[in-house]
Amino acid sequence: MDLDLDYPAISDLRRRAKRRIPHFAWEYLDSATGEETTKSRNEEDLDRVLLTPAILRGEVAPDLRTTLLGRDYPLPFGVAPVGMSGMIWPGAEMILAALARDLGIPYGLSTVACHLPDTVKPHIGDQGWFQLYPTRDTDVRRDILRRARECGFHTLVVTADIPAPARRERQRRAHLNQPMKISPSILAQVAMRPAWALGTLRHGRPRLRLMEDYARFLAERPEGSLDSTKHMGYLLRTAPDWDYLAETLGEWDGPVIVKGVMEPADALRLRDMGVAAAWVSNHSGRQFDASPSSVSVLPAVRAAVGPDYPLIFDSGIRSGLDIVRAIALGADFVMLGRAFHYGLGAFGAKGAAHAAHILTEDIISTLGQIGVARPVEARDRLAHVGAFPPMAAPVAGATRGPVPRPAPKTA
Repeated sequence: MDLDLDYPAISDLRRRAKRRIPHFAWEYLDSATGEETTKSRNEEDLDRVLLTPAILRGEVAPDLRTTLLGRDYPLPFGVAPVGMSGMIWPGAEMILAALARDLGIPYGLSTVACHLPDTVKPHIGDQGWFQLYPTRDTDVRRDILRRARECGFHTLVVTADIPAPARRERQRRAHLNQPMKISPSILAQVAMRPAWALGTLRHGRPRLRLMEDYARFLAERPEGSLDSTKHMGYLLRTAPDWDYLAETLGEWDGPVIVKGVMEPADALRLRDMGVAAAWVSNHSGRQFDASPSSVSVLPAVRAAVGPDYPLIFDSGIRSGLDIVRAIALGADFVMLGRAFHYGLGAFGAKGAAHAAHILTEDIISTLGQIGVARPVEARDRLAHVGAFPPMAAPVAGATRGPVPRPAPKTA
């Protein structure tokens, strides 16, 4: 089998993955919330971003190297943190960490991954980002950050766009619970997916292992028992405010990124309080079904923070062309979650590597078509972008450069 011929696009991996992982895992990976209009809007609005092709430019030598937060990366994209990654494909966390290490790109591990930072540590090399779901208990937060640092994760991603749980109706219809309840329906789904089942036997039942390590705190919480649509992670989460973020900044010795930015004023405030980068994202449509697309707000966010502040982007990315589109509208770097997991579901580790190959080749092809060598130069090839706000001058009152953030506290 020649993957380049038989599975030349991320959409081809997606179709095969649907046939190889259990239905409940597929619904978790592929779903959004509500009628999934935000998910569709993310993709449709990316399709509206047009780049003018070029002629008579001669041969273009592509240069995909990107510098982000003081680190050099050979590619302008990385592996986004995905909760319960190991439920989608057994051992996903270790496989994707090793892939990112070998490619020299960031790998994000979620607080609610199936495997501990300690388990992933041998696989990440120097490419580890740790994604924090803010916790109610500050001692829990402090200890999670300590463990992540000790395991080699050098960059912290604070997810700020889950102030309340989403309903995620497709997941409910699939009877997906945490912890997983073994029902006849679940067993039947697993039996129909032997590769997934054998992998799960090796890696163990998908569980929120990091959260289980802090289960001793649950008895002290006033929320009481959880209904069947929630899991123990919700008892440890909180809806953070700006003071919470300032405390977290003071407890992490390294770059901090805030994920879930959709408003220019928020990005500006993050920049000025010392956050290293803003991550423009609507959680890929998984939280709120009336959200603007991430790409539609990206130009205004870039205009607010100025040309030099790092912006990361996700939501709706399906190809290397989409990566170039996002960079053309102001992103410095793009993170993908679903694409790599479609690859895992389709062919395991080699499928994830093939996903990275597809994205890379498509970026190179796109740059050749528009006659530029580097993705950032696509900003000069933008055609009409419809109703998206333009990348204008920084908003009035913007300050130049970040203010110092609090010094890290010792644990």
